[in-house]
Amino acid sequence: MTTTSAGQRSRTRRITFLVALAVFAQESTWNFYESQVPPLLREHIASAALVGLLMGMDNLLGIFIQPWIGNRSDRTRTSWGRRIPYLVAGMPVAAALFVAIPHTAASLPSLIAVMFAYALVANTFKPIAEALVPDFIAPERRSRANAAVKIASSLTTIVAALISIFLVDDHPHIAFAIPAAIMLLSMGVLAATVRDSRSPAYQAVLAESQQETARPAKSRVRDILAQIVKDADRSRLLLLVAILLFGCAWAASRSLVTPYGMEALDMSRGDAGGLTLPSGVAFLLAAYPAAMLAERYGRLRAMAVGMSVFAAALILGTLVQTPTGTVVALCVAAAGASSFLVNAVVVLWNLAPSAHVFGTYAGLYTVSWAGGGFLGPALVGAMVDVNGWPLMLVDIAVIASLAVVVIARIHRLQRRGATAVTKQPTTPL
Repeated sequence: MTTTSAGQRSRTRRITFLVALAVFAQESTWNFYESQVPPLLREHIASAALVGLLMGMDNLLGIFIQPWIGNRSDRTRTSWGRRIPYLVAGMPVAAALFVAIPHTAASLPSLIAVMFAYALVANTFKPIAEALVPDFIAPERRSRANAAVKIASSLTTIVAALISIFLVDDHPHIAFAIPAAIMLLSMGVLAATVRDSRSPAYQAVLAESQQETARPAKSRVRDILAQIVKDADRSRLLLLVAILLFGCAWAASRSLVTPYGMEALDMSRGDAGGLTLPSGVAFLLAAYPAAMLAERYGRLRAMAVGMSVFAAALILGTLVQTPTGTVVALCVAAAGASSFLVNAVVVLWNLAPSAHVFGTYAGLYTVSWAGGGFLGPALVGAMVDVNGWPLMLVDIAVIASLAVVVIARIHRLQRRGATAVTKQPTTPL
C-alpha cells in the first residue's frame, strides 16, 4: 500500500466518522422528540388523531424545506465551504429550542409554537450533514461510508430509549437537555475540524463554475426536478419512485406491527410493541456487510436482492404466523432492507450530473423516503381493511416487490446505456 493510498483511506475514515457524529447528534434529538413529545401533547389533547397530526408536522415541513435548503447549500460559497455554515448556524438554535420544549409543556399554544420552531430549524440542516459524504468520499467508497452513517442513526433509537428509561420520569428537563448537549458537542467538533471548502466536490464545483459560459446553468430545485423528469434516461426518476415505494413498505412494517401482533397473533399491546426490537439489532449487524457486498457486486443488484429478501421474509412470516416466526421474519427482512437503505441515496448521488447538486439530491431522497413513510401505513392499512390483519405482511411484501421491479428496470437501463457506449459507466452504481 502506498503512502498516498494510506493517507486517502485515513481521510475517508475521518470524514465518515465526523459525518456519522453529526447525523447521530441530529437523530438523537429527533428520536427523543418522536418518543417523548406525544405524551406532552396528550396532557392537553384527548384525540390521538390530532396528536398524530401535530407530530407529523415536521415531516410536512421537511417535504418543502429539505430540497430547498439542500439546493441552497449547493449554491453557497464561503471559506468554510457550502455545508458547514448551515450546521454551525442551525444546530445551536435547534438545541436551544429542543431544551425549551418541556419548559413550555404547561401551555398548549406555547408547546405547539416551540415544536413548530424546532421542526422548522432542524429541517433546515437535516440533509446537509449527509451531503458531506459525496462531497468528500469517492463514489466507489460511498456505500460503506453511508453504512456507518445509517448505523449511527440507528443507534440513536437505543440512546433515546435509555434516556427515557432513566431520566424522563424524574428529571424531564435534564432528559431533553442531554440530546441537545450531544448536538452542541457535535457542532463544536465539526466546526473545529471540517472545512468542506477543501472537499474534492467543492473544488470540482469551483472548477466547473470557472468554465461555464456567460449564461449560468440552472440550479433551482424546480429546474433540477424538471431535468430529472424530462431526461430520456429515466434512471433517476425511477429511483425516486423506488425510494417512495420501499419507503411505504418499510414504514408500514414498522408502524403497523403492534396492531398486527395484537390482532393476528393474539399478543398483548406491550408484547406486540416489542416485536421490532430484535430486527433493529439485525439491521445494525447487516448494514456494513451490505455496503461491502454492494461495492463488490454492484449497488443496484445488491438493492434488488436485499428487497427480495425483505419481501420473501414477510411472506414466510405469514406462513409461520407465530410470535417467534414473526420476530425471525422481521429480523431477516430488516437485514435485507439494510441493502436498500444503505445504497439508495448513494446510487442517486452517483447518478447526479455533477457535484453541483449533491445537496439537492440528498433533499430529494429524503422527500421520497418521507413520502413513503407518510403514505405506506395508510396504504397498507387500506389493504388490511380488505384482506384482514393475518395477511398484512403479504400486503407489505407486494409493495416491496413493486420496488424490486423498478430497481430491475433501472439496472436494465444502465446496462443498455453502458452497451451503447461500449464501456461501463464511469461512475459505479
